[in-house]
Amino acid sequence: MSTTTVVLIIAAAVAALLVAGVLLRARKGTGSGTRSLERRFGPEYDRAVALHGGDREAARHDLRERVERYGGIRPLPLEPAVREHYAAQWTMLQEGFVDAPRLSAADADELLTRIAATRGFPDSDRPEDQLAALSVHHPHHVEGLRTIRRAARSESASTEELREALVHARALFDDLTAGGSPTAPAAARTRPASGRDHHHLLKPKGSGA
Repeated sequence: MSTTTVVLIIAAAVAALLVAGVLLRARKGTGSGTRSLERRFGPEYDRAVALHGGDREAARHDLRERVERYGGIRPLPLEPAVREHYAAQWTMLQEGFVDAPRLSAADADELLTRIAATRGFPDSDRPEDQLAALSVHHPHHVEGLRTIRRAARSESASTEELREALVHARALFDDLTAGGSPTAPAAARTRPASGRDHHHLLKPKGSGA
C-alpha cells in the first residue's frame, strides 16, 4: 500500500470522526434544550405539546419564540400600599362569591388582567400576548388566568366550576402580588376589604415602579 493511499485512508477516518462528533454534540444540545424548556415551563410545556397535537418540536419552537419575545420583560415592582389595595380587592370578590359567583369570577379575571398590566406585562387590549408573556414568567400558575377567564365567560359554568376556577386563579394572584415569590406577604394576603364600591376598587392608582 502506497504512502498516498495510507494518508487518504487516515484523512477519511479523521473526517468521519469529526462528522460523528458534530452530530453527537448537536443531539446533546437538542436534548439539553428540551430538558431546559421542560424545567422552565413545567405544565406549560405539556400544554404546548398538547396544543400542537403531540408535535414536540413544534411545541419547543413555540416556547422558544415566547422566551425570545417576552423573556426580556422585567416586571415592575408594586408599592406596599398598591399590593395591599389589590389584596383588599381579592378579599372583597371572594366574599361576594356566595351571592354572585359569576360576577366574582369576572372580577377576578379583570383584577388579574389589571395587575399583570400594572407589573409591565401586555395589557387587556392584547389578552393573548398577556397570557403568552405570563406563561414565560409564571408558567406554573398562568393557567389560573385562562381558567377563570373561561369560567367567567361560560354561560354553562356551574357554581362549583366557578369556585374551582377562582381557587385556581388565586395562585397566580399570589405570584403577581408577591413579585413572583411562592407566597404573598402576610399583610397582602390578609388585608381586610374596605366598604367602598367593588367596581371602583378594580382601578387602583400607580404601579410603584
